[in-house]
Amino acid sequence: MKTYISNLTTVLALALLLVSACRDITPSRYALDLPNPPPQWTALLGEPCWRVEWVNPDGEKQTADIPPRGRLSIEIPVTWANPVTAWPYWPEFNLIPGYFKPAGALFPFDASGERLSLSWKAGPDTIFYWELALANEDNYSRIPANFDWPRFRELFNETLDEAVREDPWIVNWRYVAERTVAGNFDRRRIVPEAVESRVIPVPAGLWHGTSPFSKPLVFAEGRTPVFPVGSGVYAWVSEKGILRVNGEAWIFIEWE
Repeated sequence: MKTYISNLTTVLALALLLVSACRDITPSRYALDLPNPPPQWTALLGEPCWRVEWVNPDGEKQTADIPPRGRLSIEIPVTWANPVTAWPYWPEFNLIPGYFKPAGALFPFDASGERLSLSWKAGPDTIFYWELALANEDNYSRIPANFDWPRFRELFNETLDEAVREDPWIVNWRYVAERTVAGNFDRRRIVPEAVESRVIPVPAGLWHGTSPFSKPLVFAEGRTPVFPVGSGVYAWVSEKGILRVNGEAWIFIEWE
């Protein structure tokens, strides 16, 4: 994790230097407007805490934690595109930041006055931004601040796969970022990630995923529970408990 942050900070600092060359870096403070959590999450887990990540005026990645229904204002440079990511998490259930997909905002596109509006729709935008910065560590010619973000957002209203438009989190954004930095951006890479069907013996009922856009999995009594599992860590919640899956390993924790 230390290497990741170090490399990412180097790229972001260089981006700030390049974009703001010959101009004054004028930071401004923005109050963050967080979105409402999906009701299926709050019904089972309650209101989340938030882990917020952004780039400060020095080009460094910065984090802050917000309690349920808390508020935060951050200072960011106004001379370049800046991602702000907010990860929901529930420490009382040991659901740390990273399990559930984040909300986000891209400055200046989601700013109005002195407020920055975070949305679930913009969450994938910010993760793609961070992944572009990480993939850029050996190729500073492709700075994520210079990426055509308005055009990127238009793709979700036009030509992308219908399943991706419904839930952008089924895309492997790290792969898309790495291929973009290695060559060029190609919307044809924005496709659902391959998943495997995994049989996991959990109680019947509705199981909700960690994407705010995902549809619940429904397992009737006597039906074999089958979960779609790809790379990375997965989690599902239900009235019966929490399921975590990482590769071949899984753990089901029943509600007390």
